[in-house]
Amino acid sequence: MDIPRIFTVSESAHRIHNPITADKLATLGAALRMEAGARVLDLGSGSGEMLCTWARDHGIGGTGIDMSPLFTAQAHRRAVALGVADRVTFVHGDAAGHVAAAPVDVAACVGATWIGGGVAGTVALLERSLRAGGIILIGEPFWRRLPPSEAVAKGCLAGAIADFLLLPDLLASFGRLGFDVVEMVLADQDGWDRYEAAKWLTMRRWLDAHPDDAFAPEVRATLTAEPVRYATFTREHLGWGVFALMRR
Repeated sequence: MDIPRIFTVSESAHRIHNPITADKLATLGAALRMEAGARVLDLGSGSGEMLCTWARDHGIGGTGIDMSPLFTAQAHRRAVALGVADRVTFVHGDAAGHVAAAPVDVAACVGATWIGGGVAGTVALLERSLRAGGIILIGEPFWRRLPPSEAVAKGCLAGAIADFLLLPDLLASFGRLGFDVVEMVLADQDGWDRYEAAKWLTMRRWLDAHPDDAFAPEVRATLTAEPVRYATFTREHLGWGVFALMRR
């Protein structure tokens, strides 16, 4: 069980696998006003930076589930490095359908709503693990401005314009699901640049170290195309944020 190899190559040096910076992640943790001992479930936990830093900074505990064995191993190492391995657990597995054994205070899926078939399905999945009065965290892209054509949407790596909403429409959609939006932290341009541009050096160094790997042509093609694609499409049109929800 694994994610596509291009991600484990291009994001192998990332600690955060979405366009949010460490400062923004810390801002989100503080904004949630979690008490020491709170339990957090993170579906699609990547390299574990959210759980590990929040365990260090706020005394929370929790579990992360991720399909990537590489990222899960990195999460284990990060927990040890930050001295929180006794409070957070990381499991290599499929987060789709995962429900916590006991209700949690915060149930999160930050940047992987495909596990529930979209935002609505992922919110419903997370709610199955949530205690009454708990908080759901959803990380999701939105259009900063609507693409002028389907071709531009595809340039942003969306399947179609309809894949994402404008920010006001995304916020309204949470209300239609029966939730109050109680916080949000949005990625800024620097967060996007750090997430995307950091991949390029990682891919170049991988290519230099693995010139004869059968996967090298795909990595080379990605590295060649990505800077211009990102600057032309994603950087201009796509936003991203984490939204905190509570059941009405």
